[in-house]
Amino acid sequence: MKIDTRVSDRLKKINPSSTLAITSKAKKLKSEGQDIVSLGAGEPDFDTPDFVKAAAIEAINSGFTKYTPTTGIPELKKAICEKLKKDNLLDYAPSQIVVSCGAKHSIFNALMVLLKRGDEALIPSPYWVSYPEMVNLCEAKPVFIQALAENNFKITANDLKKNITAKTKVLILNSPSNPCGSVYNELELKEIAAVCAARKIFVISDEIYEKIIFDNLKHVSIAGFAKDIYDLTITVNGMSKSYSMTGWRIGYLAGPQDIVDAVSKLQDHSTSNPTSIAQKAAAAALAGGNDFVKDMAAEFQKRRDFCVGALSKIKKIGFVKPQGAFYIFCDISKTKLDSLSFADRLLSEGLVAVIPGKAFGRDDYIRISFAASIAELTKGLSRIEQWLEKL
Repeated sequence: MKIDTRVSDRLKKINPSSTLAITSKAKKLKSEGQDIVSLGAGEPDFDTPDFVKAAAIEAINSGFTKYTPTTGIPELKKAICEKLKKDNLLDYAPSQIVVSCGAKHSIFNALMVLLKRGDEALIPSPYWVSYPEMVNLCEAKPVFIQALAENNFKITANDLKKNITAKTKVLILNSPSNPCGSVYNELELKEIAAVCAARKIFVISDEIYEKIIFDNLKHVSIAGFAKDIYDLTITVNGMSKSYSMTGWRIGYLAGPQDIVDAVSKLQDHSTSNPTSIAQKAAAAALAGGNDFVKDMAAEFQKRRDFCVGALSKIKKIGFVKPQGAFYIFCDISKTKLDSLSFADRLLSEGLVAVIPGKAFGRDDYIRISFAASIAELTKGLSRIEQWLEKL
């Protein structure tokens, strides 16, 4: 029996990761003793703060190891509400919060609740690799809005208008963005909000990189402008990037009560509650992690500046200076290689691992992560330059 007859149709629409082969090959070469420089990481290379670990250990020692309410413990939901009020000027009640197993889980939950078969979800491109696949799993259609490098890979309100149809239900917005590090300013978001409010289009605002922002730029939450857009926005965030807690798997969403109630019902019958211990750790991080967050963001800006300086000297690579997150999206079109070939050859011949841009909707780009030490970045970027000279 062929395997595809044993799998549901919804999974047949899901594309395998175009980065898996590169990642597997990098691990194999490393295990064989090769000195591979990995510039593909999608997570901070900082350790989780000790006081956060201590809160988790205390939770274990005190026996806080049982089921919790599906949507999260009251202590954490209250801390999230306080954070959203203080940092984002957003008023949410604890009943409007759902804590999930990472921001990815929160986005998936929101899409499952909002989309029905045949609906369209607008996704600015380049995009985070999982957005279109989540939409496909909902049996809806991802519609890509091409964002231009000359506009820092950000869409405009006019771009949005041109792609709206009678089937448009959702816009997924990511600021700061993965893979480009783009940051939408207040005016840009207000114009986008006005279009969405007028057309009654929901916005899933993925703000997971909110704290990793550079050059004194200000993060703005689209839900904060007016009641009409507030009632259409699902704000998503989490602990992974800001507090270097990727493995703890705590994310959350905040939104209109009816949408949140539906997400709660969905989570009741899928994962149930996120890990009790990780919730205690997350509450501790929100209560006392400001210094850690500021120090980490400052270090990422130093690394960003170093990478910008080094890449500026490489003639065959172009890029837009990122304003946030910890990635640089690099134009490789001058090499005449597609992103998978570029990444595969760079790994084999130059011993540097990067992520092919095809995964993000641009096959003429690669993503370089600066979630690595200056020493590793120096070695990796030098190898890239040398490899390109021989190409």
